[in-house]
Amino acid sequence: MNRVCRRGPLDWVLRRPDAAAQLRRALWATLASLGVFYLLRYGFNEPAMALYALFGAIPITLFSRLPGTARERTAPLLAALPVGLLLVTAGTLLAAHSWSAALGMFVVTFVTSYLGVGGPATGGLATSFQLYYLLPCFPPYAPESLGQRLGGLAVGMLAAALVDRLLWQGPLPPYRVLLADAVDATAEYCTALARRIAEPSDDTVAPPHDRVSQTLFATRLTQVALPERPTGASLRHRGLYDVRAVLRHLANQLDRIALDRHGPAPHAARLLDSTAGSLRRAAGVLRAAAPEELATDTLAESVRSFGCARRATVGTASPGQLRLAAVVHDTAAAGVLLTEAARIAFGAPPQHLWRRLDTPFRYATVSAPVRYWYRLRLHLTPRSVLFQNALRAALALAGARLLVGSLNLPHGFWVLLATLSLLRTSASDTRGALGPAFLGTGLGAVVAALLVVVAGNTPAVYMVAAPLVVFLGFGVGPLLGPVWVQAALTLTLVTVFAQVEPPSLGIPTWRFLDVLIGGLIGATAALLAWPRGAQNELRRSVVRFMAASAQACQDLTERLCLPPRGQGVAAADGEVLRDADRTLRLVQAAYAQYRTEGASRKNPELPWELAMAAGYSTVGGGALLLTEHATDTTPPPPAVAGQLVDLAARVADDCRRAAELVRRSGDVEPHERGGYLADESDPLIASTAHGAGTGPAAVVLVADLEAWLTGIAYDATRVDRVLDDLRAGRTADLGYRY
Repeated sequence: MNRVCRRGPLDWVLRRPDAAAQLRRALWATLASLGVFYLLRYGFNEPAMALYALFGAIPITLFSRLPGTARERTAPLLAALPVGLLLVTAGTLLAAHSWSAALGMFVVTFVTSYLGVGGPATGGLATSFQLYYLLPCFPPYAPESLGQRLGGLAVGMLAAALVDRLLWQGPLPPYRVLLADAVDATAEYCTALARRIAEPSDDTVAPPHDRVSQTLFATRLTQVALPERPTGASLRHRGLYDVRAVLRHLANQLDRIALDRHGPAPHAARLLDSTAGSLRRAAGVLRAAAPEELATDTLAESVRSFGCARRATVGTASPGQLRLAAVVHDTAAAGVLLTEAARIAFGAPPQHLWRRLDTPFRYATVSAPVRYWYRLRLHLTPRSVLFQNALRAALALAGARLLVGSLNLPHGFWVLLATLSLLRTSASDTRGALGPAFLGTGLGAVVAALLVVVAGNTPAVYMVAAPLVVFLGFGVGPLLGPVWVQAALTLTLVTVFAQVEPPSLGIPTWRFLDVLIGGLIGATAALLAWPRGAQNELRRSVVRFMAASAQACQDLTERLCLPPRGQGVAAADGEVLRDADRTLRLVQAAYAQYRTEGASRKNPELPWELAMAAGYSTVGGGALLLTEHATDTTPPPPAVAGQLVDLAARVADDCRRAAELVRRSGDVEPHERGGYLADESDPLIASTAHGAGTGPAAVVLVADLEAWLTGIAYDATRVDRVLDDLRAGRTADLGYRY
């Protein structure tokens, strides 16, 4: 029993899912930062250079979050070296005056934070860049020491990159593997549905819907570690993002097929089988991280064959059969897009069909700087939470630098370090971080004071203590909580500075006071600048997204049914979904941040994922419609076109009502919801009626548009039903795929 008890804490630490990563990071920090510090401090007797070498490695090892393997991280780490040298130079020269140092602090913080919108490769180093400017921008103003500072920083950053490459790291499941699992599960679902609609019977085994939901849930950005999220502007990130978006739409269409009860459909079953095969090939591309060579796109050929069969049978098809065929066709077309997105993500050029600027893969036809510029321009608005975060941090750190200069505080660097480490994206989260920070810093200061009293001016004691503090403090501390991290940081600073200057009890005392001042500055900034974090912005973004989707439903329907004279649909199809797609990307950023804040750890007041479902269907399905019908459109007769336009108006009203429900947290008078059954659909009935004069191509367009609109309507009206269930305390299907 005693042995079990003695081994208990160690076993608990090692069993934590993030224990290996934390211990590796702590070992990385210990070897890289203290290795070069000791070499320069005691081997070459260069204390100033040693200090900058330490602070060149510590931010990278402890605070950076870069994606990929050690080999893949080497390039961005080496690319960060000239940036770090430039920031140290700027900090050294601007330290002459408090106002110039504060202005530089604002610019550096905002730029480095905002450039993170380009993805984790740039955002993962933002904190490191800010710290590289922080250290030299404080007195003493010593431009003559710039050479030592730059040399020390370069040694520290290079040591961090080298140790990262040499240090063993266990395999981590990259995002592409999670996507491959979801694609495989969806392929299985597709195969099961093919068997069901080929020969429907009451004995058919239920398709594996739950596994699809579980694997798709695992690919949500909020479920994935920040460095692995495909949020960057690179082709790989854009391709993986498109794979996930198309897969979500494809799975929703399969759900609609699963609800169908319109008898056998052998042609549709064969197309679903082909779709399943294509999905499995796409999963193989994702697992191998290499595109396969496609001599012929078999699924695209199957889609074209199915289209011919649809046109040949529209004269005898019922409204229900027309809708089923439209949904199956949309599912297979999504499979074509998914396979192409997977290939583009891993280096394959887009096939000839997708090289036009009006296709979903237009980003693959422009250069990397252009893609990055589009991303920067998208978030350059006060409505972006990423812009808000960058501005909040810049104001807080610049204000802290002015205050430190006006009060002439010693070790002012620690004030800004506390502000940077404690500032959160909401006032409540920042306030919640202060208590553990003050307690941990106080605990660390007490232990450090005892160490100074006992060790005095004996460098050997601090030399031995520093590696133990860094490894145990930052290896085990994050697993125990923020109190222990702050205590470890305090002890680290004391044991390091005691080797650069004579140790005294003033160091731990000033450390505690600096954290107190820095924490209060961060709390004030969080209270004054967007204090509720992403909560309010998420609501506004979701409402705007739903409103933009409602307008897109009407615009796209009119564009396809009533093309303007003298030009085809493709002439302006890029404008139809642009506003909805833009608001989609802003709302995704707001939701990802919301899930990291304290408010999201409580029961959410609204089913945000479900509220966005109609918009996802609008953007994803609308892109497929434009791809299919933009270049070869036969408009339906005026009567049928008018019915489709009326249906689009009804669906848009459903979307706007759902947006109002979100805006007012469900406090909207109930209304009678209209049905969208295929057998009651006016456009489908009119298209199949004898003597309607509707050609086969026009009937196919009507069926595709009608299926798209009714799918959006189902998602929009489900918001009302789910809110009714939540208000009544009943279990609700929240649709957490999204």
